[in-house]
Amino acid sequence: MTAIAEAPAAAESGLDRATRAARRGRIAYLLSVGWIGLLLLLAAAADVVSPADPGAPAGPPRLPAFADLGHLLGTDSIGRDVLSRLVHGIRISLVVGLGATAIAVVLGVLCGLLAAYFRGWVETVVNLLTDTMLSFPPLLVLLALAAVLTPGVPTLLLSLGLLFTPTFARLTRAAAMAQMQRDYIAAARSLGASRSRIIFRELLPNSLRPVISYSVVVVALVIVIEGSLSFLGVGVPPPAPSWGAMIASAKDQLHLAPYLMAPPALMIVCTVLAFNTIGDHLRRRISGGSA
Repeated sequence: MTAIAEAPAAAESGLDRATRAARRGRIAYLLSVGWIGLLLLLAAAADVVSPADPGAPAGPPRLPAFADLGHLLGTDSIGRDVLSRLVHGIRISLVVGLGATAIAVVLGVLCGLLAAYFRGWVETVVNLLTDTMLSFPPLLVLLALAAVLTPGVPTLLLSLGLLFTPTFARLTRAAAMAQMQRDYIAAARSLGASRSRIIFRELLPNSLRPVISYSVVVVALVIVIEGSLSFLGVGVPPPAPSWGAMIASAKDQLHLAPYLMAPPALMIVCTVLAFNTIGDHLRRRISGGSA
Protein backbone atom coordinates (compact mmCIF):
# COMPACT_ATOMS: atom_id res chain seq x y z
CA MET A 1 0.00 0.00 0.00
CA THR A 2 2.86 2.35 0.81
CA ALA A 3 4.48 1.84 -2.60
CA ILE A 4 1.12 2.38 -4.33
CA ALA A 5 0.57 5.60 -2.38
CA GLU A 6 4.09 6.84 -3.10
CA ALA A 7 3.78 6.37 -6.89
CA PRO A 8 1.16 9.12 -7.46
CA ALA A 9 3.06 11.39 -5.07
CA ALA A 10 6.28 10.90 -7.06
CA ALA A 11 4.45 11.51 -10.34
CA GLU A 12 2.91 14.65 -8.86
CA SER A 13 6.29 15.83 -7.65
CA GLY A 14 7.81 15.27 -11.11
CA LEU A 15 4.93 17.14 -12.71
CA ASP A 16 5.42 20.06 -10.31
CA ARG A 17 9.12 20.21 -11.13
CA ALA A 18 8.37 20.20 -14.86
CA THR A 19 5.78 22.95 -14.38
CA ARG A 20 8.19 25.07 -12.37
CA ALA A 21 10.93 24.56 -14.94
CA ALA A 22 8.57 25.53 -17.76
CA ARG A 23 7.48 28.63 -15.81
CA ARG A 24 11.11 29.64 -15.20
CA GLY A 25 11.91 29.12 -18.88
CA ARG A 26 8.93 31.25 -19.91
CA ILE A 27 9.95 34.03 -17.53
CA ALA A 28 13.54 33.92 -18.81
CA TYR A 29 12.27 34.07 -22.39
CA LEU A 30 10.02 37.07 -21.68
CA LEU A 31 12.84 38.89 -19.88
CA SER A 32 15.16 38.20 -22.81
CA VAL A 33 12.63 39.49 -25.33
CA GLY A 34 12.12 42.57 -23.17
CA TRP A 35 15.88 43.19 -22.99
CA ILE A 36 16.31 42.92 -26.75
CA GLY A 37 13.29 45.16 -27.27
CA LEU A 38 14.81 47.74 -24.92
CA LEU A 39 18.08 47.60 -26.83
CA LEU A 40 16.27 48.17 -30.12
CA LEU A 41 14.46 51.20 -28.68
CA LEU A 42 17.68 52.64 -27.27
CA ALA A 43 19.49 52.07 -30.56
CA ALA A 44 16.73 53.85 -32.47
CA ALA A 45 16.66 56.77 -30.02
CA ALA A 46 20.38 56.88 -29.19
CA ASP A 47 20.77 60.48 -30.34
CA VAL A 48 17.87 61.55 -28.13
CA VAL A 49 18.61 59.64 -24.90
CA SER A 50 22.38 60.12 -24.91
CA PRO A 51 23.37 62.92 -22.52
CA ALA A 52 26.49 63.89 -24.52
CA ASP A 53 28.41 63.35 -27.73
CA PRO A 54 29.90 59.84 -27.49
CA GLY A 55 33.08 60.83 -29.33
CA ALA A 56 33.96 64.10 -27.61
CA PRO A 57 35.12 64.83 -24.04
CA ALA A 58 32.20 65.99 -21.92
CA GLY A 59 33.68 66.19 -18.43
CA PRO A 60 36.70 65.46 -16.26
CA PRO A 61 38.52 62.17 -17.02
CA ARG A 62 37.84 59.06 -14.96
CA LEU A 63 34.78 60.46 -13.24
CA PRO A 64 33.23 57.68 -11.11
CA ALA A 65 29.70 56.50 -11.75
CA PHE A 66 26.90 58.50 -10.08
CA ALA A 67 29.39 61.18 -8.99
CA ASP A 68 27.67 63.67 -11.31
CA LEU A 69 24.00 63.67 -12.35
CA GLY A 70 25.09 64.77 -15.82
CA HIS A 71 27.26 61.65 -16.18
CA LEU A 72 25.39 58.81 -14.47
CA LEU A 73 27.96 56.14 -15.44
CA GLY A 74 30.93 58.49 -15.21
CA THR A 75 33.49 59.34 -17.87
CA ASP A 76 36.35 57.41 -19.45
CA SER A 77 40.07 58.17 -19.47
CA ILE A 78 39.69 61.21 -21.73
CA GLY A 79 36.41 62.52 -20.34
CA ARG A 80 33.88 60.97 -22.74
CA ASP A 81 30.50 60.11 -21.25
CA VAL A 82 30.32 56.35 -20.63
CA LEU A 83 26.52 56.18 -20.83
CA SER A 84 26.48 57.90 -24.22
CA ARG A 85 29.13 55.58 -25.61
CA LEU A 86 27.30 52.58 -24.16
CA VAL A 87 24.00 53.55 -25.81
CA HIS A 88 25.59 54.32 -29.18
CA GLY A 89 27.51 51.05 -28.95
CA ILE A 90 24.16 49.23 -29.08
CA ARG A 91 23.78 50.34 -32.69
CA ILE A 92 27.11 48.86 -33.74
CA SER A 93 26.55 45.56 -31.94
CA LEU A 94 23.01 45.06 -33.26
CA VAL A 95 23.82 46.21 -36.79
CA VAL A 96 26.82 43.89 -37.01
CA GLY A 97 25.06 40.99 -35.24
CA LEU A 98 21.81 41.13 -37.18
CA GLY A 99 23.35 42.24 -40.50
CA ALA A 100 26.10 39.60 -40.62
CA THR A 101 23.62 36.89 -39.61
CA ALA A 102 21.22 38.01 -42.35
CA ILE A 103 24.00 37.80 -44.95
CA ALA A 104 25.00 34.35 -43.74
CA VAL A 105 21.38 33.12 -43.73
CA VAL A 106 20.62 34.38 -47.25
CA LEU A 107 23.80 32.98 -48.82
CA GLY A 108 23.82 29.77 -46.80
CA VAL A 109 20.15 28.94 -47.32
CA LEU A 110 20.41 29.58 -51.06
CA CYS A 111 23.48 27.36 -51.42
CA GLY A 112 21.94 24.63 -49.26
CA LEU A 113 18.67 24.59 -51.22
CA LEU A 114 20.44 24.42 -54.59
CA ALA A 115 22.72 21.62 -53.39
CA ALA A 116 19.78 19.57 -52.03
CA TYR A 117 17.57 20.03 -55.08
CA PHE A 118 20.01 19.64 -57.98
CA ARG A 119 22.53 17.28 -56.33
CA GLY A 120 25.28 16.18 -58.73
CA TRP A 121 27.95 18.77 -59.56
CA VAL A 122 26.05 21.57 -57.80
CA GLU A 123 26.21 19.67 -54.52
CA THR A 124 29.87 18.86 -55.13
CA VAL A 125 30.75 22.52 -55.69
CA VAL A 126 28.80 23.67 -52.62
CA ASN A 127 30.39 21.00 -50.44
CA LEU A 128 33.85 21.89 -51.74
CA LEU A 129 33.35 25.58 -51.01
CA THR A 130 31.94 25.01 -47.53
CA ASP A 131 34.65 22.48 -46.62
CA THR A 132 37.34 24.88 -47.85
CA MET A 133 35.96 27.80 -45.85
CA LEU A 134 35.55 25.68 -42.72
CA SER A 135 39.13 24.40 -42.97
CA PHE A 136 40.61 27.85 -42.21
CA PRO A 137 40.80 29.03 -38.58
CA PRO A 138 38.06 31.67 -38.18
CA LEU A 139 40.23 34.16 -36.29
CA LEU A 140 42.94 33.93 -38.95
CA VAL A 141 40.40 34.61 -41.71
CA LEU A 142 38.95 37.60 -39.86
CA LEU A 143 42.39 39.08 -39.16
CA ALA A 144 43.41 38.61 -42.81
CA LEU A 145 40.25 40.32 -44.08
CA ALA A 146 40.72 43.15 -41.58
CA ALA A 147 44.29 43.65 -42.84
CA VAL A 148 43.28 43.67 -46.51
CA LEU A 149 40.00 45.61 -46.31
CA THR A 150 39.30 48.97 -44.70
CA PRO A 151 38.32 48.43 -41.04
CA GLY A 152 34.74 49.35 -40.27
CA VAL A 153 31.19 48.09 -39.98
CA PRO A 154 30.86 47.10 -43.70
CA THR A 155 34.03 45.00 -43.44
CA LEU A 156 32.71 43.26 -40.33
CA LEU A 157 29.36 42.59 -41.97
CA LEU A 158 31.00 41.01 -45.02
CA SER A 159 33.65 38.98 -43.19
CA LEU A 160 31.38 37.68 -40.41
CA GLY A 161 28.59 36.97 -42.89
CA LEU A 162 30.91 34.87 -45.03
CA LEU A 163 32.33 33.18 -41.93
CA PHE A 164 28.95 31.69 -40.93
CA THR A 165 27.67 31.00 -44.46
CA PRO A 166 29.06 27.42 -44.65
CA THR A 167 27.31 26.44 -41.42
CA PHE A 168 23.93 27.65 -42.66
CA ALA A 169 24.55 26.00 -46.04
CA ARG A 170 25.15 22.62 -44.40
CA LEU A 171 22.21 23.02 -42.04
CA THR A 172 19.84 23.96 -44.86
CA ARG A 173 21.13 21.22 -47.14
CA ALA A 174 20.50 18.55 -44.49
CA ALA A 175 16.98 19.83 -43.78
CA ALA A 176 16.15 20.21 -47.49
CA MET A 177 17.39 16.72 -48.38
CA ALA A 178 15.03 15.29 -45.78
CA GLN A 179 12.17 17.30 -47.32
CA MET A 180 13.03 16.11 -50.84
CA GLN A 181 11.76 12.65 -49.89
CA ARG A 182 8.32 13.94 -48.90
CA ASP A 183 5.20 13.35 -50.97
CA TYR A 184 4.42 17.04 -51.52
CA ILE A 185 7.65 17.45 -53.55
CA ALA A 186 6.71 14.52 -55.77
CA ALA A 187 3.18 15.93 -56.10
CA ALA A 188 4.52 19.35 -57.12
CA ARG A 189 6.74 17.76 -59.76
CA SER A 190 3.91 15.64 -61.13
CA LEU A 191 1.74 18.74 -61.44
CA GLY A 192 4.40 20.40 -63.55
CA ALA A 193 5.60 23.00 -61.05
CA SER A 194 8.74 24.84 -62.12
CA ARG A 195 12.06 24.39 -60.37
CA SER A 196 11.96 27.85 -58.87
CA ARG A 197 8.49 27.26 -57.47
CA ILE A 198 9.48 23.94 -55.92
CA ILE A 199 12.65 25.42 -54.41
CA PHE A 200 11.30 28.71 -53.09
CA ARG A 201 7.57 27.98 -52.54
CA GLU A 202 7.69 24.37 -51.38
CA LEU A 203 11.19 23.43 -50.21
CA LEU A 204 12.28 26.71 -48.61
CA PRO A 205 9.45 27.21 -46.07
CA ASN A 206 9.72 23.61 -44.87
CA SER A 207 13.52 23.72 -44.47
CA LEU A 208 13.78 26.87 -42.36
CA ARG A 209 12.90 25.49 -38.93
CA PRO A 210 16.45 24.63 -37.78
CA VAL A 211 17.80 27.76 -39.48
CA ILE A 212 15.51 30.07 -37.50
CA SER A 213 16.57 28.83 -34.07
CA TYR A 214 20.25 28.64 -34.97
CA SER A 215 20.32 32.12 -36.51
CA VAL A 216 19.37 33.69 -33.16
CA VAL A 217 22.32 31.95 -31.52
CA VAL A 218 24.59 33.13 -34.33
CA VAL A 219 23.59 36.75 -33.61
CA ALA A 220 24.99 36.28 -30.09
CA LEU A 221 28.18 34.72 -31.48
CA VAL A 222 28.66 37.58 -33.92
CA ILE A 223 28.26 40.16 -31.14
CA VAL A 224 30.95 38.40 -29.11
CA ILE A 225 33.27 38.18 -32.12
CA GLU A 226 32.74 41.86 -32.98
CA GLY A 227 33.57 42.82 -29.40
CA SER A 228 36.67 40.61 -29.46
CA LEU A 229 37.90 42.10 -32.75
CA SER A 230 37.31 45.64 -31.51
CA PHE A 231 39.14 44.73 -28.31
CA LEU A 232 42.10 43.60 -30.43
CA GLY A 233 41.94 46.82 -32.45
CA VAL A 234 40.92 45.27 -35.79
CA GLY A 235 37.16 45.75 -35.51
CA VAL A 236 35.32 49.04 -35.58
CA PRO A 237 37.99 51.79 -35.66
CA PRO A 238 38.02 54.47 -32.94
CA PRO A 239 36.49 56.76 -31.91
CA ALA A 240 33.37 54.67 -32.71
CA PRO A 241 31.75 53.61 -29.40
CA SER A 242 32.06 49.84 -29.70
CA TRP A 243 31.63 47.79 -26.53
CA GLY A 244 34.80 45.85 -27.29
CA ALA A 245 36.78 49.06 -27.82
CA MET A 246 35.41 50.40 -24.52
CA ILE A 247 36.68 47.28 -22.73
CA ALA A 248 40.09 47.64 -24.41
CA SER A 249 40.28 51.28 -23.31
CA ALA A 250 39.22 50.37 -19.78
CA LYS A 251 41.88 47.66 -19.63
CA ASP A 252 44.61 50.27 -19.86
CA GLN A 253 43.03 52.16 -16.94
CA LEU A 254 42.31 49.09 -14.80
CA HIS A 255 44.60 50.16 -11.94
CA LEU A 256 43.15 53.70 -11.85
CA ALA A 257 39.47 53.20 -12.76
CA PRO A 258 38.44 49.51 -12.65
CA TYR A 259 34.76 50.50 -12.75
CA LEU A 260 35.10 51.46 -16.45
CA MET A 261 35.29 47.76 -17.35
CA ALA A 262 31.91 46.84 -15.87
CA PRO A 263 29.31 48.66 -18.07
CA PRO A 264 30.40 47.38 -21.53
CA ALA A 265 31.17 43.91 -20.17
CA LEU A 266 27.72 43.64 -18.56
CA MET A 267 26.06 44.83 -21.76
CA ILE A 268 27.77 42.10 -23.78
CA VAL A 269 26.95 39.42 -21.19
CA CYS A 270 23.27 40.38 -20.88
CA THR A 271 22.77 40.73 -24.65
CA VAL A 272 24.44 37.42 -25.49
CA LEU A 273 22.53 35.67 -22.70
CA ALA A 274 19.24 37.10 -24.00
CA PHE A 275 19.84 35.95 -27.58
CA ASN A 276 20.92 32.48 -26.40
CA THR A 277 17.80 32.18 -24.23
CA ILE A 278 15.55 33.17 -27.13
CA GLY A 279 17.37 30.70 -29.39
CA ASP A 280 16.89 27.85 -26.89
CA HIS A 281 13.21 28.73 -26.54
CA LEU A 282 12.70 28.69 -30.31
CA ARG A 283 14.55 25.39 -30.60
CA ARG A 284 12.26 23.78 -28.03
CA ARG A 285 9.16 25.17 -29.71
CA ILE A 286 10.29 24.06 -33.17
CA SER A 287 11.25 20.58 -31.99
CA GLY A 288 7.86 20.20 -30.32
CA GLY A 289 9.10 20.36 -26.73
CA SER A 290 7.61 22.39 -23.93
CA ALA A 291 8.15 26.14 -23.95
